Amino acid sequence: MSVFTEETRERAREIIARYPADRSRSALLPLLHLVQSEEGYVSPAGVEFCAEVLGLNKAQVGAVATFYTMYKRKPTGDYLVSVCTNTMCNVLGGQEVYDTLAEHLGVGHDETTADGKITLEHAECLAACDYGPVMTVNYDFFDNVDPQGALGVVEELRAGGRPMPTRGARLCTLKEMAVQLAGFADERDGAVADGGPGEPTLRGLRLAEQHGISVPGFDPNTPIRSKAEADKAAAEAKAKAEAAKPAPAPEPAKPAAATGSTAPDVKAPDDKSPQVRTAETRQPDARTAVPDAPGTKVPTDGTPPAPRDAQAAEAAGVAANPPAGDGKPAGDEAGAQQRNLKEAEAGAGANGAGPAVASETGVQK
Repeated sequence: MSVFTEETRERAREIIARYPADRSRSALLPLLHLVQSEEGYVSPAGVEFCAEVLGLNKAQVGAVATFYTMYKRKPTGDYLVSVCTNTMCNVLGGQEVYDTLAEHLGVGHDETTADGKITLEHAECLAACDYGPVMTVNYDFFDNVDPQGALGVVEELRAGGRPMPTRGARLCTLKEMAVQLAGFADERDGAVADGGPGEPTLRGLRLAEQHGISVPGFDPNTPIRSKAEADKAAAEAKAKAEAAKPAPAPEPAKPAAATGSTAPDVKAPDDKSPQVRTAETRQPDARTAVPDAPGTKVPTDGTPPAPRDAQAAEAAGVAANPPAGDGKPAGDEAGAQQRNLKEAEAGAGANGAGPAVASETGVQK
């Protein structure tokens, strides 16, 4: 039996409606945040719910839910405290912050305090190296923290308070945050009006203002056009550019041939490169000329040479190319080979037995 309320089901239908009918599977990520907003983690019931509304099987949903670390597979506290322990923050003291919190709270990585308030985790990188060491509470930043400052934040959270992040809106619980990640607005009055950017973030903007650097022709008050308006403007600009192009100059007339003809030169249909002809010869197709086509000359083999001529040519080649060294492999002497063959044939003819085996000296063995 499903544990999800009718409000969650209505929100699920709203999420699915954001996508084309044949692309409803794309709604899986926000749906996983939605079920996490009700239970505090993606439970087996949450996996089943997502599979049900999207027409998937539970294995497909589970494969996605276990891939992303933002989806928790076991009950998580109201506040997820993540401490960056990667290289930059670690050098600046991030590991000391994490160790202090772990000892104070009595929990390790991905563990929750007994009161259900705090879940602690060490993060590989929180993408805020210029503010290190940093920690986040439900993914809102607390910059340049030290062990005592981090302890103050978690103690305020355990006491029911909501300390203000260094950057961004005011804190919300993990379930409230999951609703926003599912694509729904923060309904708390004035919640998104709090907070502000950090000094390192503004440094580049202030340097640009100081030195008078700006994007040419940039007007911050220019409204953002819809896709249809942008496409129309692009088509009009293209048509205008085409109209402004000068007409192509006519090609100069080619000089008349020696025959006095003014007809343009046209390549003969059979004018092909040597590479094309070679390819056609190796792999003929319907356009390849057949041997008996008019004007086609196909080389034909002449009369094969007589065996005696071939033997003479081979002997001449051997005589013209003596071995480079004095050493000669055994059995390479033509006279000895012929003598052995004759003796073997004579022996076979004399007694009718099989061919005899003879040595180079002609002695039968």
